[in-house]
Amino acid sequence: MQELTTDQVLYILFSVRWTLLLSLFALIGGAIGGLIVARSRTCELMPLRWLAMVYITIFQGTPLLMQLFLAFFVPSLFGYNVDALDAAALGLSLNTSAFFGEIWRGSIEVVPRSQSEAATSLGLGYFHRTFTIVIPQAIPVAIPPSIGFLVQIIKGTSLASIIGFVELTRAAQVINDATFRPFFHFGLVGLVYFCLCWPLSLYSNSLERKLQIKQR
Repeated sequence: MQELTTDQVLYILFSVRWTLLLSLFALIGGAIGGLIVARSRTCELMPLRWLAMVYITIFQGTPLLMQLFLAFFVPSLFGYNVDALDAAALGLSLNTSAFFGEIWRGSIEVVPRSQSEAATSLGLGYFHRTFTIVIPQAIPVAIPPSIGFLVQIIKGTSLASIIGFVELTRAAQVINDATFRPFFHFGLVGLVYFCLCWPLSLYSNSLERKLQIKQR
């Protein structure tokens, strides 16, 4: 058993950059996918609405850990080897898309249908109607819960350690295997996660209160 050194502590702390990078990838991928899912759930075409609902049901109804395993191992069945970062980013993006899709669907449905009908009567096409009339009004409603879910994304990155991606949790596991001081290492990891997530939770709650005041 090795003695704990400053370099080992710094190794854990600096690994937070990989947690943040993975969270950023999941946020971007989830935002793109979530917008597609949300618009599919609110469109008039029943097949698209049904496919979006099936997608949401699958990814919300199965463990994120299983989704990461599949993202990592399934490509190898077809002769493609993906590294842990790519697999983790893919798995988290697909999972995030399902949740963002539902969050944003609710935000889109808050916008009165009369707004879209008025735009249609003025001759605006689907694309113009969606991105200049509906979505701009839905964004203020969607921001608070989206920021709140970002907390779940950051915490969810810890599961990427299972497929070998060295983020914050995995770095602590590596150092703990050498020094065997789990209380210190994982206590430090918990503190870092708290420092990342708590301000976002406060900000999300603050935005929700402001939104409720405006809607009164």
